[in-house]
Amino acid sequence: MDNNTLDYYNQNAASFVENTVAVDFSDNQNRIIEKLHKGDYILDFGCGSGRDTKYFIDRGFKVDAIDGSEELCKHASEYTGIKVKHMLFQELNDTDKYDAIWACSSILHLPHNELRSVLQKMVSALKNNGIIYTSFKYGKHEGIRNGRFFSDFTKESFDEFIRDINQIQVVESWITCDVRPGREDEKWLNLLLKKEV
Repeated sequence: MDNNTLDYYNQNAASFVENTVAVDFSDNQNRIIEKLHKGDYILDFGCGSGRDTKYFIDRGFKVDAIDGSEELCKHASEYTGIKVKHMLFQELNDTDKYDAIWACSSILHLPHNELRSVLQKMVSALKNNGIIYTSFKYGKHEGIRNGRFFSDFTKESFDEFIRDINQIQVVESWITCDVRPGREDEKWLNLLLKKEV
């Protein structure tokens, strides 16, 4: 992840947590839960405040959580009660370990060339038939916005982007408005991907 983006989260961790930790995200969280069994193993990949990690733990799932921001790791560890690992997306090296990977508003901070290799690592870390939830700002922008790097996608551009990534396909996609107060005009592309051998 771009150093400026990590610096942004380290410097603004408290306000970021305050603005996201209490947001009701259950509609999207439940989309992935419906495809899992209690006790399944989830990786929260870029966990931010820890909101989603706690939601999944409270519903009987086993969860690993990572984030590239040391400050967010501290906040999320305190909030969730588990040790959140300080790790960059590119450092993922697990194989056939997780039933699901939750990458909510996280891997969107990677430029396309890094995002492709990270998605391949995510596929490797999944068990067969495992699923990924991920989300991107809806659009065609790739670059710095408000101090952070973003890769935006439409459904069509994402389909094209993952065409040469083996063993993964989009099984669901939907567009939502930002759930944070005052941000309702911002649109998000939400995706469920499935690993198939």
